[in-house]
Amino acid sequence: MPKEIRLPELAESVVEGEILRWMVEVGEKIEKDQPYIEVMTDKVTVELPSPISGVLQAQLVKVGDIVPVHAPIAIIAEAGEDTSAQPVSSPAQQDSLQKPEPKAEKAEKEDSGDDLSLFKAFGEAEQVKMPTSIRQPSAALKQTEAKINVAQNKHGRALAVPAARQLARELDLDINEVQGSGPNGRIRVIDVHQYAQSLKPVTSGAPSGFPAPVQYRTPKGYEALETRTPLRGMRRAISQQMQASHLYTVRTLTVDEANLSALVQLREKLKPHLEKDGVKLSYLPFIFKAIVSALKKFPALNTSFDEAKQEVVQKQYYNMGMAVATEAGLVVPVIRDADKKTVLELAQEIQEVAELARIGKLSPERMGGSSFSITNIGSIGALFSFPIINVPDAAIMGIHSIQKRPIVNAQDEIVVAHMMYLSLSFDHRLVDGAEAARFCKEVIRQLETPELLVLNA
Repeated sequence: MPKEIRLPELAESVVEGEILRWMVEVGEKIEKDQPYIEVMTDKVTVELPSPISGVLQAQLVKVGDIVPVHAPIAIIAEAGEDTSAQPVSSPAQQDSLQKPEPKAEKAEKEDSGDDLSLFKAFGEAEQVKMPTSIRQPSAALKQTEAKINVAQNKHGRALAVPAARQLARELDLDINEVQGSGPNGRIRVIDVHQYAQSLKPVTSGAPSGFPAPVQYRTPKGYEALETRTPLRGMRRAISQQMQASHLYTVRTLTVDEANLSALVQLREKLKPHLEKDGVKLSYLPFIFKAIVSALKKFPALNTSFDEAKQEVVQKQYYNMGMAVATEAGLVVPVIRDADKKTVLELAQEIQEVAELARIGKLSPERMGGSSFSITNIGSIGALFSFPIINVPDAAIMGIHSIQKRPIVNAQDEIVVAHMMYLSLSFDHRLVDGAEAARFCKEVIRQLETPELLVLNA
C-alpha cells in the first residue's frame, strides 16, 4: 500500500518549511535514504532523505509552498508494489487531491509562542481542527458578536501564542474573532494587529497602544520599475525574530571600550603555530572565553524569560550564539558548552561553523539553544551599534572593529593602543543597568589580560 510521507521536525522551534525543489519526479524510482526534496526552514536548508524505497507516486506540495511540520508532502509506493492501477499525480494536479483528516486532537499544553522565535524550544506539534469556513473580521461582525470559526483544541480554547493573547487583551479584542495565519491555524501577533486595523478605517488612526502599519503606495508612473517578492524563507524568519525582539524585550544599551593591545600581540604569536594545522585564529575564541568567565560572575546575563509561565530561567550552561552574515540573510548558529572548550578548540569550531553557515549546510543541531549571543559588527567596519537581542536570550554583545587610537596610559603618557568598542544590548526586565556595566568591565578585564584566557581554557 502506498505510504504517505510527512514533513518531519527538522530542528527545535521549526514549525514550517518552504519547498525549494523536487529532486525526484513523479513515477521515478527512489531508494531509501536518497534525497528527494529540498526544504528551507527559518533555520536551515536541508535535503530530506526518503524513509523507504519505491516509486514516487505523488507530490502533494508544490515548489514555493509553505508547509507546516507533520503535513503530508508525498506519496511513495513501496518497492515491489504494483502501482499500475494507482493514479500518478503531478504538481499541477495536486490542487484536486483530497488530503487526509488531521489526527485526533491532543490536550493543549501551555502556549510557548515558538512561532515568534527562531531560538525557542519547540515540543510536539498540536493537532487541531481547521476552520471549515473563513470569514474576514469586520466591525459589523464584532458588533453582532458573530465569531470566526477559529482553530481550537478539544477544550474549545483558541490556539494563539501568548504574545497574541496579551495584545488582544490590551486592545480589548476578543481573541476568538481573530483568524490565525500560523501553523494549524495558530493566532500570531500580526493576526491580532491586522484584525484590529480592520475594525477602523485606515485614515482614523491605529488602535490605542499599537501603531498602524505603513501603507505603501507606488509613485505614479513607476509601476513598471518595481518588483515584488513574497517575504519567505530566511528573510521571513529574520523579520519575525526581529519583531519579537522589539515587542517582547525591554531593550537597553551600554557601550564600553577595551584596550586589546596585549591580545593583538598574543594572537600574532599564536597564529603561525595554528596555521600549520589549518586553523585560522581570530579574536572570537578569546572573546568567547572572556564572556563565559564574566557570565559565571554575573549569571543574570545568562537567563531567559518564559513569557507563558512568567518565570525567569537561570541557565547553568554556556551556549554561545554567533551571528553569521550569509547571502540568504543573518543566521545564528550555536557553539555549545563553550566553557568546556579550549581556545584552540573554539577556533576550530568557529571556523567550521562559519563556513557551513555561509554555504547553507548547517545541521539542525547547530541551531537554537543559545544562552548568550555575539555579533561581530566590526568585521564590516562599524564603530559601534545597538544589537537586536536574540530572544529568548537576556543579552547580546556587539563586537566592533579594532582601531589604533591615542590613549593616556597609567604614566600619563600618550600612546597608541589597539582599542575596540563593546555594545551590550540587554533585557532590562532581567538585568539591571549596574550589573550590565559590571559585566562589561569583567569582559574587558579578561580581554586586557589574555594570558588568563589561555590558562583558564
